[in-house]
Amino acid sequence: MAEIAFETVLRMADDASVQHVGDGAVVLLARSGQLYTCNGTTEAFLDKVDGARSLDHIVDLLSEEFEVDKATLGDDMTALAAELVAEGILADPGA
Repeated sequence: MAEIAFETVLRMADDASVQHVGDGAVVLLARSGQLYTCNGTTEAFLDKVDGARSLDHIVDLLSEEFEVDKATLGDDMTALAAELVAEGILADPGA
C-alpha cells in the first residue's frame, strides 16, 4: 500500500464519482463498474478532496468539524487515503 505524506495533495481518480445517499455515500468507478459504500467519516473525507488541498489541510478541516484530536485523526486519515488510492478511488499521488 502506498505511503501518503501529510503534504500530499489528494484528488479523486478521473473515473471515480461520489453520490450522497442517506447516512453515507457511494463511490462508482466508471472503468470497472465497481460500487463502494462509504460511512459518514469517509464521506466527509471525500467531500474535502478537491485536488488542491493537502492531506494535512483535510485533517485540519475534519478535526474542526468532528472535534477530534488531530494526531489520532491524522493517523486514521493517512491509512484511509492509502486504502482509497489502492482501491483506485483516489488518484495515485506518485503517478
